[in-house]
Parts: sequence; structure tokens; C-alpha cells
Amino acid sequence: MLESLFSPESIAVIGASRDLKKVGGAVLNNLVRFDYKGRLYPVNPSASEILGFKAFQKSSDIGEDVGLAVIAVPARFVPETLIDCAAAGVRAAVILSAGFKETGPEGVRLEEEIGRISRDKNIRILGPNCLGIINTANSMNATFAAGMLPKGRNAFFSQSGALGIAILDWAIGNNMGFSKFISLGNKTDLNEIDFIEYFINDPETDLILGYIEDVVDGRRFLNVAKKATKVKPIILLKSGGTEAGARAASSHTGALAGSEIAFDAAFKQTGVIRARGIQELFDTALAFSGGKLPAGERLLIITNAGGPGIIAADTSEKLGLKLPQMSRDAIESITPLLPKNASLYNPVDIIGDATSERYEVVLNKAITDPNVDGIIVILTPQAMTDVENTAEIIINESMSAKKPIISSFMGEMRVRESIERLKANSIPNFSYPETAVRAFKRLYDYNAWKHAEEDNPLLPPFSKGGKWGSEAVQGLIHNLLQTGRYEAGEDIAMAILSNYGFTFPERALAHSAKEASAISERIGFPVVMKVSSPDILHKTDVGGVKMDINSEAAAEDAFMEITSNARRLMPDALIKGVMIYEMIKGGKEVILGVTYDRTFGHMIMFGLGGIYVEVLKDVSFRIAPVSKREAHSMIDEVKTSALLKGARGERPVDVEAIVNGIMNISSLLMDFPIIRELDVNPLVVMNKGAFALDARIIFERRKT
Repeated sequence: MLESLFSPESIAVIGASRDLKKVGGAVLNNLVRFDYKGRLYPVNPSASEILGFKAFQKSSDIGEDVGLAVIAVPARFVPETLIDCAAAGVRAAVILSAGFKETGPEGVRLEEEIGRISRDKNIRILGPNCLGIINTANSMNATFAAGMLPKGRNAFFSQSGALGIAILDWAIGNNMGFSKFISLGNKTDLNEIDFIEYFINDPETDLILGYIEDVVDGRRFLNVAKKATKVKPIILLKSGGTEAGARAASSHTGALAGSEIAFDAAFKQTGVIRARGIQELFDTALAFSGGKLPAGERLLIITNAGGPGIIAADTSEKLGLKLPQMSRDAIESITPLLPKNASLYNPVDIIGDATSERYEVVLNKAITDPNVDGIIVILTPQAMTDVENTAEIIINESMSAKKPIISSFMGEMRVRESIERLKANSIPNFSYPETAVRAFKRLYDYNAWKHAEEDNPLLPPFSKGGKWGSEAVQGLIHNLLQTGRYEAGEDIAMAILSNYGFTFPERALAHSAKEASAISERIGFPVVMKVSSPDILHKTDVGGVKMDINSEAAAEDAFMEITSNARRLMPDALIKGVMIYEMIKGGKEVILGVTYDRTFGHMIMFGLGGIYVEVLKDVSFRIAPVSKREAHSMIDEVKTSALLKGARGERPVDVEAIVNGIMNISSLLMDFPIIRELDVNPLVVMNKGAFALDARIIFERRKT
């Protein structure tokens, strides 16, 4: 169906005008002046001819099927225009008109109406409130932008028309080639996911770029993007993640942006490369323009200036890249051909008076060196530097190289022409060495993702085939919700999680001080005591927790103090008694949690306990379901993960127990999507195994 959008044999411009300053006039003029080869039909009830073409009062008057309709009429006329398009055989429409959900309630009603027409008449819609579409392969510029993109192999979609126009102008000015350009607008029908899916098999596209403010269907995005990135890189610039940005996105094209954390997790889990700004978007696109990916993370830096070489080396180390020496054979081969004061380590410094021949000597060996996966060539234009010939050598060596070569020709006037030569021959060039290193890291990361073995989430190991999955948990949740409660406190939460692989300390409920004393003695001192109440989720806030109880007398006193505190501060709460717990000593405290994102659904959180979460916010997130590899990545991602692996001579804790906990929660969420929030805090991880000490679960408020 999208072929009608990109490669129509005919186009009707509805709202065409002789006035080229009007949207309909600009679109028709662009189609003519950029040499679109298909048939053109201006539609305007007040004209008989426009720009030399016969004009029609409406689409159905054309008398033959129309491949694509470009609609530029006031919003109130769009519904009837679409219905008429159906009569003309139109299967795809680009609605440029504004005045829909971005304007308020009446606009929302109009947009819902055109959505219904789209579904009823089987017409795919791009927009409304968009800039249009470009396909450079057939010279189709169905936009009201001022210029035409150069031909290339990058596809770009943008949710912002104004940003799209700016990027078009930037691309034209920098001669950056594109295959397709799509302005998404309000996304009534077609959205970013449809185009990502289309570009997977588009023979004219090698790289997918985009600017988005929200995602229409989070689950579908995850599935399509993960499939696409195994074939082609996707680089997205996402805005609207902060509170201020989300408000702006909501008023601009009516977007309801998901949380920043959720999008970060979604991109990590699908292999999408996230750009943090427009410059980074195109810097990353430039990195992929060479069409070569490194087999590994070993980077060789060649430079004629010590300072920039050191900067590149520092950046490499910060990014976790390796800087190997060249192989012994390579070093022995180039040593006689370089000055004695040249540095043959990495960076390879061929000294400030370097000739183009010196660059050639090192490059020629580096492209076949088994120790090297990629090369960065730094050049500063010193008085004796042969800039032009060095550029030609890089181009020539790159032709036979299977590994990526990235250049960093620093400066402006003396290097400008050579940079253009490099770009014209698909050699990425960056003005600064640290940017070049980051570009190589993007290439390495993407190649590692692309060739990683599939690691699908495991099937829930606890499912017993009931409606909810685990029959025992089904009953617990059903009984809770039947009472009108949607928060499972410690007791019920522990019972649920126990059915999903979590281990809790030995515990028992005491109804009196004497019973507390006896239970404590049976469990063994020291013990922990907590108020048991379905109405008190945050027990420490009411003085409802006592730690390190070491005697029967202390247990009796603690029971009396806990219950009196709870009754005084929460007089309406149901107090069942006091839970007595075995006190777990040693280990490391971590937190596992769940929150719900409106775009992507359940997100699982991991972090170390105490100040690491509360103060440093050192946590990681993934969208459920989570695979085992993703669970390991969550742990490695937090800055304090080294504490789990044995710091300062401590024994490492059982990281696999944390992984199992993440996987178990993932299974619980798949079986019980009614869960909205969950905390296991803390999970104490020992040298072997782990104990969950506290838990709470919140459910969606709905009928069961």
C-alpha cells in the first residue's frame, strides 16, 4: 500500500493554485520543477488550468484512478475531499492541511472523522498537518519546501514539519543525500512504525533517520524496530521527555509523550541508536555513510599532531575502546620508512612535518593488520602538510579496506576542499578527533547488536495454565480485588512473589506480646518485627518496624511499642498483629521494582539499595518481558555494580540470583498485566542466593 505513497503513477493536488506562495501552488510547482515523471492533476473548482495543466473541480471528475492525492484545503473541507478521493480510486493521501487535533476539541472531532473515512474507504493517510513527502528516486517532491534533497541512501521522517524544513535546508547545504523524506504530522493513520517497517525492505534505503515526539503503539514499535535494526541502522532524535518537553509535545501535534526513561529502555532493547541533538543525529548518520562496520573494538589512531592524538586516545579509553599496537610485522615494515622520533605506539604519531607518503605507509599496513578493526586519521594543516594528496591516499586505501576509515581533518580554509573530496567518496570526516572516536564507537556498538545472537525472554516458568497463569496467585489477586483494595501490602505481596521464585526469611504473625516473644525465640534471635496491616504500606513512617531484637523481653516491648504507634498515628487502620522475621545478616541490598509507562507498558527497575537509589539515582530500566542478557545488562549498567562483584577484597555476591529475580518479575508481569507497580525492597543478595525482605504491589483499578 505504501508504494502508492512513494511511487504513484499519478498525483492529484487538491487545492492547487496559480499563487506559488500558497501551499497548493508550491506543491504543484515542486512536482513540476523537480521533474516528477507521473501524470499531474490540479484540483481547484475555481480554475480551468494551473501551471499548464488542466484543472478539475474535484478528484472524481478526473475520469481515471489516481495513485496519490495531496490535499491542501481548509480543514473543514478535508472529510468530504477524502470521500471524493475514494471515488477517484485514490489509495493514499497526503494531508497538508492544519487545523486538527493540535488546535482543540473541534480539531480533534475533525481528525477522528478523517480517521474513520481512512479506515472505511481503505485510504492510507500521511498527516494531517504535515509538510509532505519526497522520493528522490523518482524525483517526486510533494512538499511545500523550497528545495529538493540530493539523492542518497538515507531515509528520514520527522514529526515536526518546521524541523523537517530546517533539516531539508541543512541537507541541501551539506550535500547529504537522501532516498526518502516524510513529514509525519499528526499521525492519524500512518506513523513512524509503518515507515520503519517499509524501509526494512526498501532497496533504495541503507540508513533510517527520524525525529519523533511520541510513539503511537509502544509494543508494535518494539517488535518492528528490533526486526529492522538487525537489517539497517536506525538513528532517532526523540524530544518531549522532560516535563517541560512533554507539555510542549502535547500542544505540538497533540503528542502524548512517553517518559524519557521508557524511551531510553526501548531504544536499548531494540538496537535503535539515540541521538541527543540534531548535530549528533547527522554526525551519527555521517559515521555510517562509509558503509563499513568494525569487526571489533580495536581502534588505531594515526596523527601528525600529538595533542589531537592524545585527545582521541583519552576519548577512546573513556568509551571503553581498545587501542592496540600494530602487529610486529607491520611495525617492522613501517619503522625504516618513518622518522626516528615518530611514535609507533597507538596513537601512531608521524610528526608534524608528515608528508602524504608517511600517511600512506602506515595506512597501507593498517588496513590489513589483524590487530586493527578500525582507523582514525587525524590531520592538522601545518605548513608542510600535503592536505590534498593525503585525502586522495585515504580515499584510495579505503577502496580496498574492509574495515572503516574515519578522518578528522582539523581546521577550515586549507582543508575545506579535501573534506568535500572525502565526503564525496563516502569517507566520514569530523572536525574534532573526539567526535570521530565517538562515531567509531557507534559503528562498533551497532555491529555488536546486529550480530548478537537472539536472546528472547523465557516463557513464564511458573505458569500453570490458569486464566491468570499461576493458579495460586490468581486466587490471591482475585480475593484482594474483590474487597475493593488495589494495594497488596507485605503479607499478600510476599505470598504472590513466593509463587514466582522469591525466597523470604522465615516469618510468623504474632497477635500478642507473649506470642511475639515465643515466635522470636523459636525463629532465633536476632529478629525483625513489623506491624501487619493491609492499610499501612510504609511501616517505618508510623514507627512500625523494629530491627535487631535480641531477647524475649525485647520482643514483648517491641510488640507493644509497634502496635501502639500504629494505632496512635493511623487509628482507622486494621492492625492484624506484628510479623516476626528471621534477621538476615550480611549480603548486599538491591532493589527490584516495576512501574507502568503509558506507551510501552511495564518497566522493570534495578538498583543498589540505600543512597545509591535515593540520592545518586543509580538505576537501570528495561521494558518487560526482559531476556536474560538484558537482565545482565541492567546490572552492569549501574555505576555501582562493581560493589556486587567484590570490591576491596570482599567476596562477590550471587549476581545470578539478581538476574533470576528480574526474570521472575518479568514472568509475573506477563501472567498478570493488571499489576501497575511493584517493589522488592530490599532484596539482600548473599554469596549464594538472595532473600527478599519487603515487598508491595499495586494493581490497576478495573473490574476483574
